Amino acid sequence: MLILMPIKQIHIAKPSGKALVVAAVAAVIIVAVGLWAISFLRRPVIDLKGEQKAYLYIPTGSTFDDVCQLLNLDGWLSDEQQFRLIAGLKHYDGNVRAGRYLVENGMSANTLINMLRSGNQAPVRITFNNIRTIPQLAGVASRNIESDSAQLLAAMTDTELVRRLGFDEPTLFAMFIPNTYEFNWNTSGEQWMERMKREYDRFWNDRRKHKADSLGLSPVQVAIIASIIEEETNKADELPIIAGIYINRLRRGMLLQACPTIKFALGDFTIRRVLKKDQEIDSPYNTYKYVGLPPGPIRIPSGAAIDAVLGAENHDYLFMCARPDGSGRHNFAKTNAEHARNARIYQEELNKRKIYR
Repeated sequence: MLILMPIKQIHIAKPSGKALVVAAVAAVIIVAVGLWAISFLRRPVIDLKGEQKAYLYIPTGSTFDDVCQLLNLDGWLSDEQQFRLIAGLKHYDGNVRAGRYLVENGMSANTLINMLRSGNQAPVRITFNNIRTIPQLAGVASRNIESDSAQLLAAMTDTELVRRLGFDEPTLFAMFIPNTYEFNWNTSGEQWMERMKREYDRFWNDRRKHKADSLGLSPVQVAIIASIIEEETNKADELPIIAGIYINRLRRGMLLQACPTIKFALGDFTIRRVLKKDQEIDSPYNTYKYVGLPPGPIRIPSGAAIDAVLGAENHDYLFMCARPDGSGRHNFAKTNAEHARNARIYQEELNKRKIYR
C-alpha cells in the first residue's frame, strides 16, 4: 500500500535590504581592486629617454640588486619601488637569469619581470669564415657574447671536452662549419663547443655522408682536403678540379705535394714560394715527405670547399701549377713532363718579379 506523506513547505528567507547593500558594496570593491591591480600591473616603469628599444645585459652571477642598478644606470627605471614589489611577488628577486634582453619603452614592471624571469633572451649573431687558427676563431666568436676569447680558447683546447665531442687537437678544425649562428649572449665556452658539434652533425646529413662514403673518405678526411684546396685557390670553379687532383693522387699512393701544408708546418701562410729546403721539414703535415693526408685540416674549411670535395671532378689531372699571369688561376697537367714545363715558366716569372720567398 502506497502511503502519501504530506510535504513540509520550505520557506527561503529573502535577503534584507541591508544585506543587498553590503553585497553590492563588496562587489564594487572587488571590481575596483581588480581594476586597480590591472592598472598597477600595466603601468609603465621603463623610460628609454626617447629610444623605443634597448638591450639590457645581465652578466652571469648578477643579483637582483645588480639588475636594479643596471636599469637605473641610464635612468630607465621610473618606479623602482613598484619593480621591486612585483619582482618579490613573482619570486624573481631570488631567481635572476643572465642574458641579453630586449627592453621596450613604456614596458610595465610585470611584462619586464615575466621576460627576465623566463630567460626569454634576444639572441646575438656570430658569423665566422676565413679562419686559419683556433685563437683567431676564439677572438671572432667572443665579439658578441659574454665569454671572452680566453674563455672560449680554454674550451677549444680542453682535451677532455674535445675528445668527448669526438675529435682531437689536429681534427678539431673540422668540427667548425663557417656560417652565421644565433646564440644566447651568456653562452659559455662549453656551450659554444657543444653547439658547434650539433651544427657539425646537422651539416653532415645523410646526403653528404653518402657522397663521402662513395669517395672512400670520412667527413674529417673530406674536411682535410677541403682545407688544402681552399688555400690553393680562391676561384670557386677551380675547387672541384683541384679536389679531383688530390683524390687521384691519394688513390695512386702518390705524395700529395701540397704547398699549403708546408706553409702550415712552417706556421707562415705569407710564403709565396716554397723552397726545396722547406720541403725537408720533419712534420706530419709535410705532404712532400709523407704519403697520405696530414693529421688534420690546415684551416677551418668553408662549406663550399667541403661540397667541392664531395663533388670533385672526375678527371686524369695529377698536377697543378699557378699561372704566371698573376690571375690566381692554375694550369693543370696529367704528366710530370707537362707539369715541369708549367712549373719552370711560373718560376721564371717569379724570378723576373724578384719574388724569392
